[in-house]
Amino acid sequence: MARAFLFVLDSFGIGGAPDAARFGDEGADTFGHIEAECAAGRADVASLRAGPLHVPNMRGLGLAHAAALANGRALPGGPVSGFFGAATEVSGGKDTPSGHWEIAGLPALFDWGYFPDADPALPAAFTEALIREGALPGTLCNRHASGTAVIEELGEEHVRTGKPILYTSVDSVIQIAAHEAHFGLERLYEVCRIARRLADPLNVCRIVARPFLGETAATFARTPNRKDFATPPPEATLLDRLEAEGRRVLAVGKIGDIFSHRGISSLRKAKNNMAMFDAALAAIDEAGDGDLVFANFVDFDTEFGHRRDVAGYAAALEAFDARLPEALARLGKGDMLVLTADHGCDPTWRGTDHTRERVPVIGAGPGLRHGLVGLRDTYADIGETVAEHLGIAPGRHGVSFRKDLAPNA
Repeated sequence: MARAFLFVLDSFGIGGAPDAARFGDEGADTFGHIEAECAAGRADVASLRAGPLHVPNMRGLGLAHAAALANGRALPGGPVSGFFGAATEVSGGKDTPSGHWEIAGLPALFDWGYFPDADPALPAAFTEALIREGALPGTLCNRHASGTAVIEELGEEHVRTGKPILYTSVDSVIQIAAHEAHFGLERLYEVCRIARRLADPLNVCRIVARPFLGETAATFARTPNRKDFATPPPEATLLDRLEAEGRRVLAVGKIGDIFSHRGISSLRKAKNNMAMFDAALAAIDEAGDGDLVFANFVDFDTEFGHRRDVAGYAAALEAFDARLPEALARLGKGDMLVLTADHGCDPTWRGTDHTRERVPVIGAGPGLRHGLVGLRDTYADIGETVAEHLGIAPGRHGVSFRKDLAPNA
């Protein structure tokens, strides 16, 4: 039997979305703009990185070819050592759950509930009920905000008053930030559970717990104990289908939260991308015949994309790329590794939100044909390809490109 390893570089879009203008993102290109900034020397930071973007292993698999395809440019010359394509999102949002669900074969073909860029942004009925049921002295913020900036701005007031910080964005999300020690981590999770129930009638995709530590605005820092309370997928995903067939899904990172822990056999979390890579390698070592390792590398998005940190994003890509040979070396007969993303978060773009972009579809496996797998009409093609590779029945959405790859040798 076969195994599959699906790595999501959270927010690593490659531009070219045909409906980007509808989201105010026409011209956004996470990879392309990072690459251009590096080439121009504007992403040189002492003791961090310098020079052109150095990701030879992903380029070898066909990353530059995928980006050219996504943007309607001629493909670059030279051989590739893997398969490459680009995928277009059909889900109605550009958020993490929509992107991941679609990758797993289930596009979100409906409208999430969103909040206006106003002050206050969240409806009074919601905040009043949250204060009452959560026994809170009140709340702070209640508007669109950057998570790190709002903690710096309001963290000291939160510690002094005990009022959690509520904020949102252009995504269908309510984020609740609170101090792990002064407010309490478990209390924050409980407040988020209440918010999840209260937000269900509003069709809000995610409630996100954002714990932090520190004693002053200068020392506040978010911790790895983030927790997402997501709406469950409305239909069976690839994960559910694998579980029904007796297969295992070994999840790494926030995959469990994104899918409401449905279809997950085991879950590994870690504090950053490199620790996540260690966890993903351990999952590969553990995976048996017919299993899927599904990993999310969130730092690209939370630490660099949203913070509009081009140099940090570039350095994170280079660090990930340097470790990619460790995963490729673990591929045996019947294995397939796919690298992709769930949306964009162009660090050169205005604002701090996700950007509507196509995503790369690059990968390799012993005996799999190298070369083009095309411009895919939906991310769901990725999930359907994994499904066919693992030998389970196709789902209702997406078309597998497994036939474009040679049978395993």
